[in-house]
Amino acid sequence: MTSKAAELSAEALGEQLTGIRRHLHRHPELSNEEYETTQYIASQLTQAGIKILDYGLATGVIAEIGSGKPGPVIALRADIDALPVQEETGAEYASLFPGKMHACGHDFHTAALLGAAYLLKQQEERMPGTVRLLLQPAEEKAQGAQRVIASGALQEVRAVIGLHNKPDLPVGTIGITGGPLMAAADGFAVEVKGSGSHAAVPEAAIDPIVAAAHIVTALQSVVSRNVSPLHSAVVSVTQIHSGNSWNVIPEKAVLEGTVRTFDEAVRTKVLERFEQVASGVAAALGATAKVRWIEGPPPVINDEGLAALGVEAAEALGYQAVKPVPSPAGEDFAYYQREVPGLFVFVGTSGSREWHHPAFNLDEQALPVAARFLAETAVRSIAYYAVNGGAES
Repeated sequence: MTSKAAELSAEALGEQLTGIRRHLHRHPELSNEEYETTQYIASQLTQAGIKILDYGLATGVIAEIGSGKPGPVIALRADIDALPVQEETGAEYASLFPGKMHACGHDFHTAALLGAAYLLKQQEERMPGTVRLLLQPAEEKAQGAQRVIASGALQEVRAVIGLHNKPDLPVGTIGITGGPLMAAADGFAVEVKGSGSHAAVPEAAIDPIVAAAHIVTALQSVVSRNVSPLHSAVVSVTQIHSGNSWNVIPEKAVLEGTVRTFDEAVRTKVLERFEQVASGVAAALGATAKVRWIEGPPPVINDEGLAALGVEAAEALGYQAVKPVPSPAGEDFAYYQREVPGLFVFVGTSGSREWHHPAFNLDEQALPVAARFLAETAVRSIAYYAVNGGAES
């Protein structure tokens, strides 16, 4: 079955989605605070005659498009939360709320998914299956996807499709690949404990700052000497806290940062070696090191069959499908992929700034591109699973 998405007016769709995106951009809400955003999304869907489903979520919207006939259920997902960033775009539609901004483009993702919903609603009676819309809260806290899964909203879903804007790709380009696309992102806090003393009497101390400095250096070997050059990983120490006086050797120091990996086996190995290095170096200097992990989302690993369908959809719509460079950023879409086959793609937005920058913005001409791609890929996925009896690709 072929979608009618390619025949609809890009100009009319673009104007509608630009208005939605700008409303969301003016009214950003942080993770787990997306109450007004939830109401706005629900009202947009209701006005379009799209059914809202109640899964008991405090924020976020689950909706469904379909004729009610038996057939595969395909999910489309977008994230709706903003970041605690003070906007510096100077745009006339800039955030109205100080210290809050859609600096990662979740307003774009939400508008694009609503656009896909409008396109799919027009062909609802012809679809041999159902599209479930997951407008998910709290992606920036890596909590929302797990909450949606726990609600039961992924039940009966055969596959899930999502996207992220990509500033360094031009509008009309979609980055699609099977296999790893984004990294597992685990946080850490290492408490290095020694014993304090007067700075004039260092021999009476076990200096946690010296031990922490050696640990930072030694951690650089975790990747370079434990991960194959054919794989990727990065260990970044981003904070060091210790002491509060110029003439006192403190009792402890704390290191914080992240570990990012694209493979579960590599992830396990790196975390294991990290702890061994931290505790071993500390012990060699008479100190102790206790590692606390803040588990982040797993890596985004795309289903090869869905990736092929995505390429077909992009090319059918006249867009350029390219093989993207994997991003070491984390994305909780990966939790869905632990449950069902999934496809996550990068949509080119010709942006001048990277994600999370105070001046982040994007080219809104990419909105109908993203909406059409989601709708077309959903239609093709339904057709594929219908023909193949719902078997996983």
